[in-house]
Amino acid sequence: MGISKAKVKLIGKEGILEKELIIDTGSVYTWINKNDLEKIGIKPHAERTFKTITGEIIKRKLGRVKIEIDGKREFTIVVFGEEKDQEVLGVHALEGLGLEVDVTTGKLKEAETILAL
Repeated sequence: MGISKAKVKLIGKEGILEKELIIDTGSVYTWINKNDLEKIGIKPHAERTFKTITGEIIKRKLGRVKIEIDGKREFTIVVFGEEKDQEVLGVHALEGLGLEVDVTTGKLKEAETILAL
């Protein structure tokens, strides 16, 4: 299937940032360079500890940003990434927008919502 990517808009009080991000279904949150987030007026509200794939423990700040993909908008949690951190679109944002990755095409599609009663 290869690497799946999505074009996103991140909307802040001071501007809009457009990016093409790798879709990482192994990442809970969306990671964006902190300098880009600050440019559009996104401010951190918390800090969280993460364990990297190599086992390193790191701390990063979290904020909230309005995200848009294919005309759908929702607020999501975003991690303020450092220079060495990969920018990715995480599952929290996808679920909030009602989207999922089509495993056959690698493209985003409407998520099938199942209600368990």
